[in-house]
Amino acid sequence: MTVKKNKKKSSENQKKEKKSSKKEEKTISTEEQLLLEKDKNLRLFAEFDNFRKRTAKERIELFSTASQDIMTSLLPILDNFERSFKINKPKEEDGVLLIYNQLKAELEKKGLKEIENPIGKVLDTDFHEAITNIPTDNKKDKGKIIDVIEKGYLLSSKVLRYAKVVVAN
Repeated sequence: MTVKKNKKKSSENQKKEKKSSKKEEKTISTEEQLLLEKDKNLRLFAEFDNFRKRTAKERIELFSTASQDIMTSLLPILDNFERSFKINKPKEEDGVLLIYNQLKAELEKKGLKEIENPIGKVLDTDFHEAITNIPTDNKKDKGKIIDVIEKGYLLSSKVLRYAKVVVAN
């Protein structure tokens, strides 16, 4: 009888151990599952944060490229005003000159800047486009800009139009 009781007790102990080991497995798997869910949540949050930053950057670029298109279309108008002024020599009170100055001031407020006059400087392909090369006898002038065909412009710090120049060779 004692053997039977011992067998019963040992079988009960085994059952209890199995149950406790199953509970431990469940807690381990629950902890692992919790870690997995935390990781998923963290990744989802990071992905949303990246999405938010990307869309904000794209929105800013959209506004800058929209103004870039308008600025590019207005540059030939500025060029025509300047050609007209070279020929006609307007006075300060002329309406055309006032309109030109107002247009140029508004474009400058929006970020348009003229590339500084490059005559006498070495060709910089980041800002200048060499249209032609003219031979020169003066060795000091070789590789330097001697004439500007068309002014260059920057929109903020980005080149909107390269200055078209003539280089001495």
